[in-house]
Amino acid sequence: MIRLPLAPRADWQDVARDMGFTFHHQDGQKYWEEAAYYRFTLDEVEQGIEAPSAELHQMCLALVEEAVGSEALMARLAIPDAMRDLVAASWRAGAPSLYGRFDFAFDGTGPAKLLEYNADTPTSIFETALFQWQWLEDRIAAGDLPADADQYNRLHDALRDRFAALFTPGSLVHFASDAAHVEDRQTVRYLEDVARQAKLDPAFVAVDRIGVDADGRFVDEEAVLIAALFKLYPWEDMLREPYARHLPGSATLFLEPAWKAILSNKGILPLLWQRHPGHPNLLPAAFADDPAGLASIGSRHVRKPLFSREGWDVELVAGADSAHGPAGGYGEEGHIVQAFAPLPVFGGLHAVVGSWIVGDDPVALSVREDDGPITRDLARYVPHAIVDEAGAAHPR
Repeated sequence: MIRLPLAPRADWQDVARDMGFTFHHQDGQKYWEEAAYYRFTLDEVEQGIEAPSAELHQMCLALVEEAVGSEALMARLAIPDAMRDLVAASWRAGAPSLYGRFDFAFDGTGPAKLLEYNADTPTSIFETALFQWQWLEDRIAAGDLPADADQYNRLHDALRDRFAALFTPGSLVHFASDAAHVEDRQTVRYLEDVARQAKLDPAFVAVDRIGVDADGRFVDEEAVLIAALFKLYPWEDMLREPYARHLPGSATLFLEPAWKAILSNKGILPLLWQRHPGHPNLLPAAFADDPAGLASIGSRHVRKPLFSREGWDVELVAGADSAHGPAGGYGEEGHIVQAFAPLPVFGGLHAVVGSWIVGDDPVALSVREDDGPITRDLARYVPHAIVDEAGAAHPR
């Protein structure tokens, strides 16, 4: 894994516009970065990312199986008491999952270390599935990459096939997000298009325009029953909304399912470590109120709220590398403490590797980089390629 400079395509913003990639800059800052790319070998991808992702995902599913049968674990994960039966019932009914993303600290020289599992509402899916693939094709066509260069990226096809496996042709599937949030709306618009390619009938409804009919069922603005809903809205919030009392009787098939409230919770990190101590892809972790667990972690660590996203309220305690994420008011439900695994630094930039899961299969890779050691919401997206060059060596 190395970061190599490469002059941007002269027309990349025109390509982005034509493809609907409207958020390549956010708040005046560049989000898509193609003045460089990350080069991986096939072995790094297959053995370093893909294989561990498959194993970790199965470990996570086993944890869900255990948690839904344990009031103590549900409480530890801050699942509201009144919603625990809903979460458990979704698992026992086999409610399907669409996708998720592991985030790893990985530099190609040792085991990937799991930082967290974005199991419920991960974004950066459009730029992973489509735009970085277009970048690869353009670079090969221009001769900037060898003709046999590849990319670990079957995300688009996997999503289309997953939709087709979950629903019969012509099924009406609603998609919901914050209509005013550009990245969220474009992410959902992309998934609507994927569903359309799977021969489904997608319909958008703003998340704040979903209603409840006289029978307690969720409906859209036209009073059409929402039988299936992809929602870019996290379960930890849904379970605490006033309408949560309608969730158990709604009969709506949710993507992601309610049992993802367990896996999208950073409390799984100490629980996984307790069950698989010493696993090469896990970091020592403990709940912040567990003195015995904390004693084994050491002074260099990261303190994370159970429900924080994009670095919000994360505290990194590691000497000169210490840092604080943006303040977002997270942490009321509790914190975990995880051993510090430094992100690889290339040219002063900290890179985190994302590994995408569709259904139960690892299917793609993405890289984002930040100026600091905590990956925040404006961390830049950098494309990658698989190029096996025997003996090639480049300094970071």
